[in-house]
Amino acid sequence: MTGTPPFELYAYWRTSATYRVRVALNLKGLEAHERIVNLDAGEQRSEAFLKINPLGAIPALIAPGQPPLTQSLAILEFLEETAPEPALLPADPHGRARVRSIAAMLAADTHPLITPRVRKYLTTTGGFDDAAWRAWQIQWFSTGLQAVERRLAADAATGTYCHGDTVTMADICLLSIVVVTRVFKIVVPDIPLIDGIVALCEAQAAFAKADPFRQEGAPKP
Repeated sequence: MTGTPPFELYAYWRTSATYRVRVALNLKGLEAHERIVNLDAGEQRSEAFLKINPLGAIPALIAPGQPPLTQSLAILEFLEETAPEPALLPADPHGRARVRSIAAMLAADTHPLITPRVRKYLTTTGGFDDAAWRAWQIQWFSTGLQAVERRLAADAATGTYCHGDTVTMADICLLSIVVVTRVFKIVVPDIPLIDGIVALCEAQAAFAKADPFRQEGAPKP
């Protein structure tokens, strides 16, 4: 896709799903002009944005002349198919399924439990106070990351990264959860394999550039 106009990426500084897309774009050397959707101000529920994604969720990626793409995992698959180098999925079918499975543990089973719309429901209809919401976050961040840790430890296909010795979608999704735990000042214990993978990834420019605290709108240190 070299030489094509940049994508438009509807984004917000701290979101796990947007982080995944930022990293994939960076790894593949693709450009995107970001349009900020302020989740804290409720802009995701505006009439204009609901025409882009009726669910009111980000990210959304728009290629020139094409309708919006939503859902971060679908966007990662799109980028993999249209800009296949560097590959973010293994060559063999079993390896590809394993990477997708680990990615789904994080992006589909863990992340959806701590999104703004879940918080809004729990702190209004569900009657959660701030302490209950924080306990909820700790419970599900810990459950998800510790389950991935056990899976990585038990599987010979784990290498220096989640799958072998190159970055895959699994690593992108893993980092997307870890960086958000930092936003909320939550530390998940007993995940040494994950901690090592995180350190390796964050030493790379594609991940460092996507860090939430380096994005427009992030709070100043």
